[in-house]
Amino acid sequence: MRFVGLDYGQKRIGIAVSDSDGLLALPVTSFVRTKDRSGDIRRLAALIQEYEPALIIVGLPRRLSGELGPSANAVKRFVTDLSKEIEVEILFQDERFTTVEASKRLREATLSGKAQRSVIDASAAAIMLQSWLDGRMHGQ
Repeated sequence: MRFVGLDYGQKRIGIAVSDSDGLLALPVTSFVRTKDRSGDIRRLAALIQEYEPALIIVGLPRRLSGELGPSANAVKRFVTDLSKEIEVEILFQDERFTTVEASKRLREATLSGKAQRSVIDASAAAIMLQSWLDGRMHGQ
């Protein structure tokens, strides 16, 4: 069973996908958003459908306290719009620290700041999806 993870940001949407066994999350690409929101949603839905996922996992921004962060409403609107274009169940996953963790890992891999920008969103999506996969495997 394959799963897709999305890290929704102001400029880009990071995309990750699990292996066919649903055990390992891998970064795929970053989808650059445009001013054409409807077109973006359709293009993203087509990209997601290529993977034939059983579920889509979308990172939900939360504050350190666990409360929903200021970007949560934008993510929820995005999910509402995406769900109109794709018939795959969409779940939310806490994404606290995923971008920070992705940046740390990329620095450790000695990627420059410029090189990091091109892959950080997909890496954050993979970290978030892996967290969901691990929780699923441990019955959480």
